Amino acid sequence: MINYLSIKNFAIVENTEIQFNKGLNIITGESGAGKSIIVEAMSLALGSRADSSYVRTGADKAVIQLVAEYFNEEYVITREISRSGKNLCKINGEIVNLNQLQEIAQNIADIHGQYDNQSLLNPNLHLDLVDKYEHSTISSYKEKVAELYQDYKNILIKIQNEKSEVEKHAENKELLEFQLREIREGDLKIGEDLDLVERLKEEENKEKIFLGFQKACGTLDNEETSPLRQISLTQRYLKDISDLSRDASQLEDEFADAYYRLEDTINKTQRVLDRLSYSSAELDSITERLDIINSLKKKYGANIEEILLYAEKIERNLQKIDQFHSEINSMEVERERVGEMLKSATEALTNLRKRSAATLESKIQNELKDLNFNNSQVSIKIQSLEKYTANGIDKVEFLISTNLGEPLKPLSKIASGGEMARIMLAFKNIIGEYDGISTMIFDEIDNGISGQAASVVGKKLLEVSNKHQIIAITHLPQIAALANHNYKIVKSTVGFTTSTDVVALTEQEKVKEIARLLSGDEITDIAIANARDLIN
Repeated sequence: MINYLSIKNFAIVENTEIQFNKGLNIITGESGAGKSIIVEAMSLALGSRADSSYVRTGADKAVIQLVAEYFNEEYVITREISRSGKNLCKINGEIVNLNQLQEIAQNIADIHGQYDNQSLLNPNLHLDLVDKYEHSTISSYKEKVAELYQDYKNILIKIQNEKSEVEKHAENKELLEFQLREIREGDLKIGEDLDLVERLKEEENKEKIFLGFQKACGTLDNEETSPLRQISLTQRYLKDISDLSRDASQLEDEFADAYYRLEDTINKTQRVLDRLSYSSAELDSITERLDIINSLKKKYGANIEEILLYAEKIERNLQKIDQFHSEINSMEVERERVGEMLKSATEALTNLRKRSAATLESKIQNELKDLNFNNSQVSIKIQSLEKYTANGIDKVEFLISTNLGEPLKPLSKIASGGEMARIMLAFKNIIGEYDGISTMIFDEIDNGISGQAASVVGKKLLEVSNKHQIIAITHLPQIAALANHNYKIVKSTVGFTTSTDVVALTEQEKVKEIARLLSGDEITDIAIANARDLIN
């Protein structure tokens, strides 16, 4: 509630202070005294836009200070408007921007009239009002929908993350599959490369030995160069002269012996050659195998162990990619399951809201008739949003037609300030108990009404004030008489300067003010008596 208002150098107000109270606070005053200036000042303190024209003539700046309570916490709101056009907002002494001020102020008070901070005009708040009207039944469904929506949203986020991972790895999947296939086709075995190097050396030596024996045997078998043939010829030449020379005979015997021994050695050499098994195909096979291993080493690791470890890593990555797909499929199934539950819970919540809206429509309709809107029609329109939210899938807006034959329109399209204030009063009398706003400020609420209608409006204000603080400006005695606290705006002129002040009225002063409203400036005894009767 608003406890205190201070206005300095604002419009025609030089300096005034008002101490507001609980219940129904009514402000009256003579025509032209500046009653609406008080509401305008409160509107600025609560976050409406300002310009330098508000600064009182001759002053450098206007200062409005408002003290209010919200959930047992006190807020001191200060608004300064300078003639240069600058304006300053403070909450509890700290400078804030206009949005921050409006965020706090929208929970403190609603102003109904020609000002711009009426919470009921904001369609974004209408859904909450419908829900709060049947809070006992709707709240559990809202909690369920909010819980399921969060689960659904979390699943969607997980699916998206998994798909992102799949997309990221899918780019490398073909390469990974090629690398794994190449390594697996290599059929590597640990230590194989070392064995092949030893075998290669052995095969290379076999070749040299084989070629050596082959050349040796070839030389021995050569008809022209064969040593056996040479010895045989030499022996024959010596044999021809052995009868003539003892030396020739002796040498011929030695050459015969050498022939047989050399023949035996040549046969041994040939047998060794025959025993040797050498194939160039085996050498080629070892060389080809080593080429394959060395090629894999260049690509995947310094040795076979590293290559095989890399292959295992590839397999894990490929399994992970496949696992992503499997997990996505599982999550999609879960998404459909939770989605069906969310749909069911949302539909149930929508039906409850429609029931709440129908009851609310009927009650507001009756309130409007009491306030002399006999041909009015109220509709609470519930539409479906395109996507689920934590609040369901409903969009709610209050629509109204105040005259027969006129189409239903949003509340913000109602032109008359007084008409708007009375409509808001009808709404507030039904939903004000749970809309969370403790103070309601009404300006022009009596515009265009009198007599019995004025009495009804006054009683509605008094009724609402049992649960809310009401601050209202009126010129009707039927409304002013019902106030718990009365204030009067007094305009005075000193020299060439006009000033407005607000004073709290005593019980006697209240009677006189009601009498003035009944009879005009001339207050008679009859007017005083009528005022007392009206108050009673």
